[in-house]
Amino acid sequence: MDEIKMRVAGVEKSFPGVKALSNIDFSVRKGTVHALCGENGAGKSTLMKIIMGLYKADKGQIYIDEKPVDIKNPIQAREYGISMIAQELNYVPELTVEENLFLGRLPVNKFGKVDWKKVRREATKFLKEEGLSYAPNQKLKTLTVSDIQMLEIIKAITNNAQIIIMDEPTSSITDKEVAQLFAKIEELKKKGVSIIYISHKMEEVFQISDDISVLRDGSVVSTDRAEDLDLDTVISRMVGRKIDNVYPKEEVAIGEKALEVEHFTQHGLFEDVSFYARKGEIVGFAGLVGAGRTETMRAVFGLDHHDSGTVKIDGEEVNIKNSQESIQKKLVMLSESRRDDGIVPVRSVLENASLASLKQYIYGGYAHRKKETEEVSQMFGKMNVKTPSLETEISKLSGGNQQKVLLARWMLCNPEVMILDEPTRGIDIGAKFEIYKLMTEIVREGKAVIMVSSELPELLGMCDRIYVMCQGKVTGCIGREDFSQETIMRYAAGIDTQG
Repeated sequence: MDEIKMRVAGVEKSFPGVKALSNIDFSVRKGTVHALCGENGAGKSTLMKIIMGLYKADKGQIYIDEKPVDIKNPIQAREYGISMIAQELNYVPELTVEENLFLGRLPVNKFGKVDWKKVRREATKFLKEEGLSYAPNQKLKTLTVSDIQMLEIIKAITNNAQIIIMDEPTSSITDKEVAQLFAKIEELKKKGVSIIYISHKMEEVFQISDDISVLRDGSVVSTDRAEDLDLDTVISRMVGRKIDNVYPKEEVAIGEKALEVEHFTQHGLFEDVSFYARKGEIVGFAGLVGAGRTETMRAVFGLDHHDSGTVKIDGEEVNIKNSQESIQKKLVMLSESRRDDGIVPVRSVLENASLASLKQYIYGGYAHRKKETEEVSQMFGKMNVKTPSLETEISKLSGGNQQKVLLARWMLCNPEVMILDEPTRGIDIGAKFEIYKLMTEIVREGKAVIMVSSELPELLGMCDRIYVMCQGKVTGCIGREDFSQETIMRYAAGIDTQG
């Protein structure tokens, strides 16, 4: 009989206006990877926060090694051998790598002072073991999102945990780093460590999992051995319906150029970048982490400066100095990082959605809340945003619903050109499908969409043309008739370049 490392029995949790979890029964076998699949808002994160002691369950019991435990906070969770890599990275930018690695568990000497020599020695050893080149005394603010994600993974592993929760651990790391992570997971399994793995990348789930549980609307729909399941079955259980075509691409009439960027340069980040997007067209941007795609788009939108180059909207050259001017010119951008550049966590979903279009709700010196509420509600209905109320703080929503609120924000501006930077990162397959449909609707209206994505299948599935960047330069532009993953990867690696 398989040894059960952790068991959750009859757990329930409610928040004002919504029941998040209903009678959850869930077991994790020792030395296995147990995947949790479900749409955003299905209850996965709430369940993990209860296991970590961040939330207290209304009912139910958690057992570790078949002994009942009462986990009141994350420190206690760590004492029970539980670690978690959160989807939204939690780190202190001004602290160093070594300080972040040992945050909350700094070793002390016999005099009760922090043993900094041990911290440096241990941090150096961990970094060397994982093949990471940065220094232990380097501040985290100087690292990339990918680097910080790898550090979070190391931190969880070095806690000597027996149960590690991994919530979207590969959302911001390269293919090489994913391979390193999977090799590390295999090592941990051999040592008897149990992994709870949450990911919306279904190919990963089937590649690495021993067991798969599906959650829907706060309940466990099923638990099976991974070998007894297929992709279509898991997806239909997740969303409660069959999705026949994951990429709802439609042929629409292509019009004039809506956006033209020529010889765009920011020294040290990107150089001589030229591209265009036509009305009715979805234009993709592919490339490896650090290729310069996000940096280019931020400069085009006016978030960052550029040293040279021109931008034309509808054939007219514009000098955009900031994002406000971009919005006025009907050019908007959904940023890569929800937490850093997207949501205002302490504000309501209503305020977050209407933030960029407040002007249209203020006239006669007064804010017309009725019109604002009606238009936001209508947009939320169109995008299937799940929220207890319009007054709910956006930080209380799942990551996928936060993303849809941010998309609603830009849709309310009635843009002509939308730049979407990693629009489906950390989002379940049902929500991805809704965003793809929305993109199709946008271009059907004669507008242009630029999609930056690290997910090659969605670029191939949704785009009319794909630009590829490598080391700050555009190395290729591929039409739909010539799409292939191999061609894109060659351009992304700088093997083929435009002659």
